[in-house]
Order: sequence, then structure tokens, then C-alpha cells
Amino acid sequence: MEFLKRLFRSAPPVPTGPTRGNVAKLLSPEQVARYDDDGVVFPIDVLTPDEAADYRARLEALEARHGKMKFAMKPYLTMTLVDELAHAPRLLDAVEDLVGPNLLLWDGAFINKEPQTRNFVSWHQDLTYWGVGPAEQIVSIWLALSPVMAENGCMKVVPGSHRDGILPHADRFHDDNVLSRGQELVDDFDKDAAVDVVLKPGQMSLHHGHVIHSSNPNHSDQRRIGLNLQFIAPSVRQREMKNDSAMLIRGRDDHQHFAPEPRPIIDFAMESVAFANDIGARRQEMLFRGVDEQKQRRYGAAV
Repeated sequence: MEFLKRLFRSAPPVPTGPTRGNVAKLLSPEQVARYDDDGVVFPIDVLTPDEAADYRARLEALEARHGKMKFAMKPYLTMTLVDELAHAPRLLDAVEDLVGPNLLLWDGAFINKEPQTRNFVSWHQDLTYWGVGPAEQIVSIWLALSPVMAENGCMKVVPGSHRDGILPHADRFHDDNVLSRGQELVDDFDKDAAVDVVLKPGQMSLHHGHVIHSSNPNHSDQRRIGLNLQFIAPSVRQREMKNDSAMLIRGRDDHQHFAPEPRPIIDFAMESVAFANDIGARRQEMLFRGVDEQKQRRYGAAV
């Protein structure tokens, strides 16, 4: 593992702040209450417009050399710009206000939609297949690097739907569905209650792993660019996959339920890509458990 020491640096511990229930670092009491009541809160300002434009330019420069980054698993392991975004102080302060001072970064992906494309996300709950819990110690963030609106396929969320826990889903594999198995809620629910999560570049939303959400295709001429990251408390456990891993982002990990992940110091170092690919292959095996090989080959790229 000596090569990892040369190419990566460990996430430095950050002094721990107050636990949830004391004075918040960023979110107002009203925003915390809205998250608890609705399972989602937005918009939260993380970057200035100029900072968001700079990160978008860096992303698109990398894409010009390496190809589109949408759905690539754990890009924070291979791309320094994602590592920087994952450590943005305002982003972490907001997550800490909901989860507590000790934070691990468990997963992430760019969920981008190109103009005039048919990709969509069916109505679902994130924690259906992830295997991690408890849900109250997990929060997802969705950070916009472009304007995000109904016309280019913003996320739609049903406020308050997280309070019913995980509901039955069915696998409805579809070529245009972003989800790995095309998982979709079986039971009826009030779709009319859904709200559009509209964001400006540099703003983010925070949402609960049980909240019902989806997104429509991008019918506009504007690209939709969003970074989705999943943060967990160190006490969270993985029940469906052995030797899962996560990156220590803030505070300390006294539980050691997840193997540590290293931070990148250069983009797409060979060893960092191999590290991420190994984790991705094992995660894909978990997500496609029980699915026949033909469907795995056809839909595996959407993991």
C-alpha cells in the first residue's frame, strides 16, 4: 500500500463542533425543522456564483479529456475538484447541523443531464437498496453547478414522505432510467404534493434517505449539472456488503465500521482509479443482487 501513501493524503481531522440539538453552525432553527418535517430543505448557499462557474469549467475541462462524468461512482476519490467540493466548509457545516460533528463521506456521483435528452429518475426512496442505516444518521446533498429548474429536469420531492419509512418498490428496468434497477414505488401516493427543487449554481439541497423523489427528462437547451454526495455518521452500519468504505471528512471515527478511503492529490491517478473501480464493482454486485446476468450487463452502467 506504499503507492497509496505517495498519491493520496488522509483526510485531516477537523475540530469537532456541537452535536445536533445545540447551536447550529449554518442552518437556522426553521431550516432544521423543515428538514425534520419535510425530509428536504433548500436552497442552501454553498458557493458564490463565480466559484460555481469555476468548478463547472474545471469539470468540463476534465470531461473534454476523459469523457462525461455522469454517474461515475465516488468521483471524490479520483477528482480533486470533487474532493474540494466535498470539503467545502459551508456544505459540511450544514450537514453537521443535521448529522452531528463526526462525518464520513460514503458515496457520490455527478447526476448530469444533457440538453434535450430522455434520461429520467423514477419515483423512489434512496435507502431501498443501499444497505446502510439508521436513516436518521444519513443525509444526501445535491449541489448545483448549473441552473437547475423544472425545464432541465430538477429533482421533485414529496415533502413529509420520509416519515412512512421504506415503502415497497418494484424493479422496472428501462434504458432511460438513471436508477440501476429502474426501481419504482409500487403503492399510490400524492404526486400532486411534489415540489420542484429549483437551485441556482452554488446552491444545494439536503434530503433524507426515505423521502420520495424523482426527476423528469431535460427538455431544455441547458445542461443540468449536479453533484450528489451521501454523508453518514460513523455509527452507521452497512448490512448488505462486506468491507464497505468511506472517507473521514470531519471529526473522528470511533466505530471503524467502514474501511478508510484516501483523498486524491492529482486527477485520475492510476492507483486512485483502480481503488474506486474495485469499490464500484463490489457496490454494483450488491445493488444487482438477484438480477439475472443479462440485465446486469445491460443496465450495470447506470449504477
